[in-house]
Amino acid sequence: MKTEETDKGRLEHWTPQDLAEAFARNEVAIIDVRTPQEYSFEHINGALLAPLATFEPRNLPSQQGKRLVLHCGSGLRSRRVAEACLAAGISPVAHLEGGFGAWKAAKLPYMAIDPATGGIKRVEPAGT
Repeated sequence: MKTEETDKGRLEHWTPQDLAEAFARNEVAIIDVRTPQEYSFEHINGALLAPLATFEPRNLPSQQGKRLVLHCGSGLRSRRVAEACLAAGISPVAHLEGGFGAWKAAKLPYMAIDPATGGIKRVEPAGT
């Protein structure tokens, strides 16, 4: 994990490995800020959806007991949401550097639409 001091506070940039390990230890909640369509197509199993278009920092659950880590497709939208959280006085704030694309590039498992059935299935990328 890297940290960056912004004019609104400290922003944490988590790697996919950092996030996967903390999630496996039940230490974090993952907040997906992509659109409902993006989420339904593929997502990290267990991630909660809070789309950027309707995002309100005050509606986030408490970080008592679990840290919140934001993510989107590339890391751009989650950074914007993280900065909005900092501006609203929410701290600490973390996001997945490189977003869901980095998660997939790290060959971590995720849920996706099965084109053969239209149902959702767990994807275990080769090498995991």
